[in-house]
Order: sequence, then structure tokens, then C-alpha cells
Amino acid sequence: MMQNLSELLLDVNGAGVFNLNCSLDELRDAVQRANFTLFEVDLAIAHGKGEVLAELARAIKAPDWFGHNWDALADAMGDLSWSPAPGYVFLMHGEAVADERLDDILHATVDFWRLQGTPFWVFIA
Repeated sequence: MMQNLSELLLDVNGAGVFNLNCSLDELRDAVQRANFTLFEVDLAIAHGKGEVLAELARAIKAPDWFGHNWDALADAMGDLSWSPAPGYVFLMHGEAVADERLDDILHATVDFWRLQGTPFWVFIA
């Protein structure tokens, strides 16, 4: 199963935003096997937009220029030059602040990286 998951992660056209339907250990192992970068964020501890953005910035190890707003998040997620990898997995724990903008950014990020030929997966646990 884990080998199949790591192979699935390589599929740039299959990448998207999904609810996690395997164990965290299976996902982490598959990410490692695919040699992808895993960004993991716990939004259960964040209250309000500012804390959500701070946790997201911490998870992706955003550079100093990160402006802690939705536009800066979109820019950073579409850059990731500080963390080069053949693919990315973004794992979110907990419930995010109900904001359509975050959902839009996640989907746009998947689409952007797809155009670059780089798989970018988002899993919500």
C-alpha cells in the first residue's frame, strides 16, 4: 500500500486537495519514498486569520519577506525556492478558519505547480 501511495504522489495530474484517507505514518512514509517535501501544519491551535497565517508561514518555512496576509501566502506557496523538491505535500491538521480565500489559495497552488510539472498535494486530516 505504501509503495502505491508514493507512486500515486508522483502523478502531477492527480494532485489536488483531499481529505486524508490513510494513516499519518503511511502518508509520511510515502512522502519520504517519493523524495517530496512535507509541510505539516496544525490549525487546531490557531484562532483567527492572523494565527492561521502565522502557522501556515511557519509550516512552509516562509522567508522574511512573508507579509502575513493572503496575498503573501499565495506568493510564498507559488515560490518555495527556499525548499526545492520534486514535489510537495501540504498536510493540514484541524479546522482552518472558515475562509474561502484559503481554499482558493490551496486550489490555485495545486494548479500552479501542475503547470510547472511538479506535484503539489494538499491533505486535510
